[in-house]
Amino acid sequence: MPETTAAEGLPPGTLQGLNDWHHTGYEGPCPPIGKHRYFFKLYALDTLLPDLKRPTKAALEKAMQGHIIARSQLVGRYQRQ
Repeated sequence: MPETTAAEGLPPGTLQGLNDWHHTGYEGPCPPIGKHRYFFKLYALDTLLPDLKRPTKAALEKAMQGHIIARSQLVGRYQRQ
């Protein structure tokens, strides 16, 4: 998926949850001064989750419990001068 994909360009049925700024959508790294790590997680589920509206991370993880068949994680490092 291109990094410039707007919410309207997501595949049918795609839903978004709340981010750290308490709204939907991706906002790239913006750390304070210094080095920081960002964790990107991908889950394969054995079911389609119901519409959770705008879930928090905790609510989404709870809904996925018992349905995760595979997972992957990418850790990115970012440093601001």
